[in-house]
Amino acid sequence: MALLGRIARSTEVYLVGVLLVLSVVLFLLNPKFATLENIFDVLRNNSFLGIVALGELVVLISGGIDVSFTAMATVAQYIMGVLITRYAVESVFLAFLIPIPIGIALGAFNAFLVNRTRVHPVIITISNLNVFYGLLMVISKGKWIYGFPAPFRDFARLKVLTLVSEKGVDYGLSIFTVVWFLIAVVTWLILRYLPIGRKVYALGGNSEAARRAGFDIFRIQLFVYCYIGFLSGLAGFVHAELNQMIQPNAIVGRELDVLAAAILGGASVFGGAGSPLGVVLGVLFIAFIKNGLILMKASAYWHQVIMGFIIVLAATLSAYQQNLERKRRRGV
Repeated sequence: MALLGRIARSTEVYLVGVLLVLSVVLFLLNPKFATLENIFDVLRNNSFLGIVALGELVVLISGGIDVSFTAMATVAQYIMGVLITRYAVESVFLAFLIPIPIGIALGAFNAFLVNRTRVHPVIITISNLNVFYGLLMVISKGKWIYGFPAPFRDFARLKVLTLVSEKGVDYGLSIFTVVWFLIAVVTWLILRYLPIGRKVYALGGNSEAARRAGFDIFRIQLFVYCYIGFLSGLAGFVHAELNQMIQPNAIVGRELDVLAAAILGGASVFGGAGSPLGVVLGVLFIAFIKNGLILMKASAYWHQVIMGFIIVLAATLSAYQQNLERKRRRGV
């Protein structure tokens, strides 16, 4: 009974219920929302957001925060774009490998500064957001990159499951959606079963207790910031594939979407809480709302208004759940 009670109170159960209600409402407003073609498109188009949100989840659980991931993804994908176009790189696998070590290196730089300066991570990562992005804009002069090699363009159309619409148009489950879900599973396995995952929760739950227990705090911070750096590099690759061009200003500015998805999914801004499943559901919640607004042809300004409201709601719910948990522990 206690287990069933915890499940019923979990953020994931609430989100599933909200998503079901939201889906019904959007279907009644526009039946096109519930078509498989639209659902597959929504999943594909939000795979970038989903991948980065999983990295942000790990950082939030540790008690930190990272808002520089958009700049890391931009720098990583831009360097990749320059190399594959200048040297006509035909191997998609090689192109895939280029942005990942760049993201990891930038994440390690964040971890070093957070640990050594003891300045709050939000200050460090906001500063590095501007440093990374500013340097890129100075060096690149804002130049767009396009005209990728043919294998790179072909990979963007790869589907794990292919169907045909009534109009004879192919659609299906994109490889990028599968990558997103695989990353969610890997993140869950790391947090649930690996020692580093338990240490991440412990650090976020009580950093002083983690220090007294003899945990290597820098090693844990290095892991979480390198992990989001790794996923930022991967997400940069996915974003370039989805758009078939690289715009230096296309990703920076989406930080609040990612934070909203993570917090809506149950990640606490105070650390020590959150799950990959919750983050996936949080991303779907935001994706469904945006897709519904598009189908209803709502003004783009309403997107910003609603996203702002969602962020306030998510932060309020996170604080409320934290207070309830404190009261429950006092009662115990």
